[in-house]
Amino acid sequence: MPPDLWARSFWLWGPLLWLSVGSSGDVPLTPQPKCTDFQNANLLRGTNLKVQFLLFAPSDPSCGQLLEESSDIQDSGFNASLGTKLIIHGFRALGKKPSWINTFIRALLNAVDANVIAVDWVYGSTGVYYLAVENVVKLSLEISRFLSKLLALGVSESSIHIIGVSLGAHVGGMVGHFYKGQLGRITGLDPAGPEYTRASLEERLDAGDALFVEAIHTDSDNLGIRIPVGHVDYFVNGGQDQPGCPTFIHAGYSYLICDHMRAVHLYISALENSCSLMAFPCASYQDFLAGNCVDCFNPFLLSCPRIGLGDQSGIKIEPLPKEVKVYLLTMSTAPYCVHHSLVEFYLQEPRRKDTSIKITFVSSNVTSSVKITMYVSVPRG
Repeated sequence: MPPDLWARSFWLWGPLLWLSVGSSGDVPLTPQPKCTDFQNANLLRGTNLKVQFLLFAPSDPSCGQLLEESSDIQDSGFNASLGTKLIIHGFRALGKKPSWINTFIRALLNAVDANVIAVDWVYGSTGVYYLAVENVVKLSLEISRFLSKLLALGVSESSIHIIGVSLGAHVGGMVGHFYKGQLGRITGLDPAGPEYTRASLEERLDAGDALFVEAIHTDSDNLGIRIPVGHVDYFVNGGQDQPGCPTFIHAGYSYLICDHMRAVHLYISALENSCSLMAFPCASYQDFLAGNCVDCFNPFLLSCPRIGLGDQSGIKIEPLPKEVKVYLLTMSTAPYCVHHSLVEFYLQEPRRKDTSIKITFVSSNVTSSVKITMYVSVPRG
């Protein structure tokens, strides 16, 4: 063996061991990050707040790097020059990791070059709902302290985007309140309704919590909040009774949660697909269905908002209006997109009997038909 090679390595037979101390021409070994998963809790072990901040990278979207100290952040793949997406889940009745979280993280990493951090507070969100609500302030303080570490590394407040699901939306709102509304963006995915519909602005998500606040409402008649809480509030299919969700209680857990979680799946779909989930401002859902709201001139000057990561949801107007209700229809399955079309009929003379017209819409891959009936009004007297 040449002397220079002998100086760089040795073999030990016994078990086999090879150590490299490096020299010119050697390829340094890169230490693999230790992966940390979400915690699991139960009714007996829940409600104690044990928060984990897990950083995910595009190279391995299933491997969460635990960030506990400032040194952990500096030694991880965190890039202070990029934007930061913070995902906060909501109430976890059974103390399990959210089933959607891995898909959500992967979709975010594929859609944007950013730091993606998941906030694991499964312990504090497990058991009885009102106990999880009591943990919201403590969790918000924990997250605020964590964000202060990021700001110390040069991260700007405006580059931080909090995405909160259900109860996590109000956590995001409180964090934003602590930072005096200077965080870049908060997205609430069906913000929780119980305990929050009559809450003060300091206690719940509202438009003053970030430079841009949006909310997607899909279960406003049950688990989600029914009032607008952002600059733009998407009321999908009117904000309740989502297509494809069970309508009878015998469906069990799916009956309870399907509408509520549709906001999460819509957002994931918007990240994964190019079709547009565009919405229109309107005085009511009934007016929207009647075709009375076909543009976004008032108040958005024709820049219709779209669900997704577009700057200010695609709205190009300053200053932003607040608590604008916007409406859209969706399909029952991903990618959920539908195209809204307005069809108008002008009759040359009054009809003397009820008239039905069948309209067929044809696209490259979908054909759908609708039947419209024009009824003759019977004069009174």
